[in-house]
Order: sequence, then C-alpha cells, then structure tokens
Amino acid sequence: MDQLPHPAASPKRLCVLKFGSSVLETEGDYAAVANEVYRHVREGEKVVAVVSALAGETDALLNQGMRVGGEQPLLLARVARTGELHSAALLALALGQIGVRACTLDPHEMGLVAEGDPLDSTLTGLDAEAVLAKLELHDALVVPGFTAGHATHGIVTLGRGGTDLSAVFFAARLDAHRVRLIKDVDGVYDQDPARNPLAERYAQLSYEEAAKASAGLIQPKAIQVAQQRDVLIEVAAMGSAEETTIANLPLVKSLPLQRAKLRVALLGCGTVGAGVMTYLLKRPDLFVLNRVLVRSPDRRDQPVLYTDSLAEAMTGEVDIVVETMGGAHEYADALCDALRGGTHVVTANKAVVAAHYDALHACAAAGNAKLLYSGAVGGGAPVLEAVGRLAKQPGIVALDGVVNGTVNFLLARLANGWSFDQALAKAQELGFAEADPTSDVDGHDAAYKLSLLVRDAMGVALPSDEIPKDSLRSVTAEAILAALAKGQVLKQVSRARLLPDGKVEASVRIESLPGSHPLARVTNTENSVLITAADGTVHEVHGHGAGRWPTAASVFADIMDLQRAAPCQRSAPTAGSGVVPLRMSV
Repeated sequence: MDQLPHPAASPKRLCVLKFGSSVLETEGDYAAVANEVYRHVREGEKVVAVVSALAGETDALLNQGMRVGGEQPLLLARVARTGELHSAALLALALGQIGVRACTLDPHEMGLVAEGDPLDSTLTGLDAEAVLAKLELHDALVVPGFTAGHATHGIVTLGRGGTDLSAVFFAARLDAHRVRLIKDVDGVYDQDPARNPLAERYAQLSYEEAAKASAGLIQPKAIQVAQQRDVLIEVAAMGSAEETTIANLPLVKSLPLQRAKLRVALLGCGTVGAGVMTYLLKRPDLFVLNRVLVRSPDRRDQPVLYTDSLAEAMTGEVDIVVETMGGAHEYADALCDALRGGTHVVTANKAVVAAHYDALHACAAAGNAKLLYSGAVGGGAPVLEAVGRLAKQPGIVALDGVVNGTVNFLLARLANGWSFDQALAKAQELGFAEADPTSDVDGHDAAYKLSLLVRDAMGVALPSDEIPKDSLRSVTAEAILAALAKGQVLKQVSRARLLPDGKVEASVRIESLPGSHPLARVTNTENSVLITAADGTVHEVHGHGAGRWPTAASVFADIMDLQRAAPCQRSAPTAGSGVVPLRMSV
C-alpha cells in the first residue's frame, strides 16, 4: 500500500468579514451569513467572521439593565456583551450545518483586551498566536464584536459600531489581506441611497475621505485604526460583486449595478434539491423559480408549484438549470440541450458529469455557457475549487481522499459495534444515505468523484467503471477489530497517481490507516482530500460531504457565482455628476 502524504503547513490568505445587525436582523439570517462566509472559504481564504448581536438585542439588553439597576457602566457592559457572545455561537453552528469547519472564541480565550470607558473602550491587544492556531484546524473562526477584556474593569464594550472596530483590529493584528464590512448597502454613498435613488456611490476612497463620507455607516475609530495600520477596508452588501474600497487611494465614484434577476429551472426536490429551493426562495430579489420538476407533483410542502413535465419545468427564458435528480443518463440530453442553447447548468450529480464529461463541456463551449458542479465532489468541502487553482500552477501529481461521507459514517458505526443493517438504517434516517445505497456502499459514488477529480486535476479521461473499487459489504467484524487492535481505523480511500507516461493509476479501496494520519481523523460525514502538487507541497481540503445542507450550500454558491457574473446595467449618471462608469457588466 502506498504511503499517504501528510499535508504541509502552507499558510492561506486570511480575510476578516464583519456582519453587523443591519444584516443579522432575525435568527433566519444566520444561514445567509454562513453562505457568505462559505463563499470566501471556497475561494481559498481562511476567514475570521466578526459578528454583532441580532438587530435591537443590544439596545434591549441595555434597557433591561437600566430598568433593573440604573446607570452602572461596569455591570451594563457585562449585560450588553451577551448578545454578541450568543450571536457568535449561533453563526458557528450555522457554518457547521453547511459543512464548514468553524469554531468560536470568546475575548478571554484570545487575549482580546481594551482600554477606556466601560461602554466605549478602544482595543489594544490580541493573542494573535492563539487565533492563528485555531485557524490551522478550522476554515472559519467566529468571534464576537463590540466587546473585550479590560485590565481593571474585567469586561468592556466598544461603543456604537464597535464591531467595525473589532473587525479592523483583527485584520491589523493578524496581517489579513483585507477586512470586508458587510452592510445593508453595497458601498459608501454620498447620500443615503434609501432616501435618494440618485445618490452616487464611491468605488474607492482615502481614509480621510471615508471618515467624512461614511459618517453613521462605519465607526470612526475603526477608520482611524485602519489608517494607522494600512488596513484595506471593503464595504459591501451580502453576496455583492462590488464594494467600496477604502485605502490610500484617490476618490473615484462608480455607478451602482442593477443586479440581474435570473430565471431558474430546478430539476429535483429531494434531499439536496429541497435545500437549494430554500436558498432560492430567500432571494426573490435575485431569482425567479419555475415550476419545480419532481416525480410526484401533487405535493404541497412548499410555496411553489411542482410538475412532472420536464418541458414545463424548462418553460420560459431560463437562465440557469439546476439539476439534482440523480442518475447518470436520464437528464444528460436535457442538460446538453440547455448548455448548447446558452443556458448555464449547475448540478451536484457526479454520475451524469462523470459519464458525459466531454459532451457536457463541448455543449457548454458551443453555447458559451457555464457548467458548474462543485457539489458533485465533497459536498460542502470545496475540493474542485482547490483542484482548479492548483491544476493551473504548479500542477497536480497525486490525490488521496475520503470522498464519501455516507461510507465514512457507516464505517464509524461499524467500528462502534453496530451491524451493517443498523448503521445503514441510521444513515438513511439522517438523510445521509439513499433508499438504494448501492452506489455508496459498493464504491461507485467514490469512483464517480475520483473520475471527475482526475479529469479536472490531471486532464486525463478515466471512466469511473475502469477504477478498481472495494465494496463496504466485504468489510468483516474481524477486519475492524484487527485495525482497532493496532490503533488504526478503516477508511474508504480514493487515490490517484499521475504516472511518468501521462497515464493515471487510481483506486477506491477500504484501507486500514494509522490513527495519526489526516484521513484517519475524518469523522462521520466529513470528507477530506490531500492534493499533492507538482512542487511537492500537499494541500488539504476538508468539509462535510453528505446531507442536505452542505451539498445545497455548494450548489447555491455556484448559482450565486453565476448571478454575480450575469450581465448587469448601471444606472445612467445624472447630469454633472462626474461619475466614472468602471465597467458595464461583470
């Protein structure tokens, strides 16, 4: 058996995202914020997410404290900060649901300290090593804004807009390449765009100009710290393709984009499709949903219309077809027709892409359309995105991974003494396994994924049916006990090696791995892929690979990429405005 590589400690780009109460208005907003964080994770960034309390919660806490005890700043600060602590924990939970490795730290756990008035302090210190150590093991770290420790007072808050200050301070101390302040507007305007639709937006500003132009939008202390430490600030809306950049830059105005509303045909409303539909319905400003294709259209569980007619589901000028029906061949022709006609296709169906890879890509090229299938490999783990980046430079020579979350879940239960039937029933109950588990259990699902990875990573056509594979049905209780006795665990390992002659050697095997190995530490429905680049570095991509929300989040991220790239018109400049139209489409 080949010796699997261990990932090298290669630093990733770090960005800080700030989410204030203007975008965290209700409990339901945590899912949207989690998707925004995932957008950056799949682009190869580590993320520190700084969050406020839900809208109105801090005021409610302060008012409650005043009613109970009157004006006692030291104690009021302790009451007020609980909203942020609560919010940070909830966002970490929302990230975990969609498969992002996330954790949260309270101020005392990361040495975050401040000086000054208990209700309006200024940050002075951070244990950067403690924060970076957490980020070595996680893709996102969620921290509460607005609050910190204090040498004398114990607990303090940072004043109105203090989460802005927290975000900029983290970016400065962690040497992040940017801090992005997510607001309810898509940048800084010369007037309130909610009151004046002709307000002009700044594309970029100096710190001095931003301090004047952003009054009431960005905390002044945050801009001061950014200027002192040369921190690049972006001000943007959720999911936006544009922002206002604040740095040592000359003032430039741009016309705001009028974002396109795209028509979506959703084929399938099962485990993944229902999750995708939920995300689409939450953005009626961006998407119009056709009748949803299902096998039994008489269902009434969602505020949409269903159909069992493919033609009806595809009616109208569809911009995006989202396919979650499954199967290698049934909808291949429909997807090819859509792509050939210029309609983008997003799918999590690894079988259809693996079986019709050349035809689908040829149709996409002919129709100048996009074929996106991030959810087909790894679920919430952005494996294909990492492969795409590394395949360009320096190239990829090997892949080793656990890419089937269902099998990983089953093996974990078998190791705990469950029977195969008990483990399978539990996986089906939790939505990890299909009613017919053959594809997962017999290795076909992993082979489909490995075929796609090999094609995207190494440019070699390797049909999935030519990849040798082991069935989970062959695993005996004796094999499990033997592995445990040696301190090892059984994993379904997918491997591929680029050979000197340009061919690829690949397999999907049940293997016994040392407990210390990175792939041995992958638990339950998690996926992990080790990508060995041509320069010898090893890059690990990790996330949840089974279940509704991780895969649906990946599919929706593809949809949002298409939405941001859709041709958009800018508002016509008013006479004498001096506005510079930076570009007419994205």
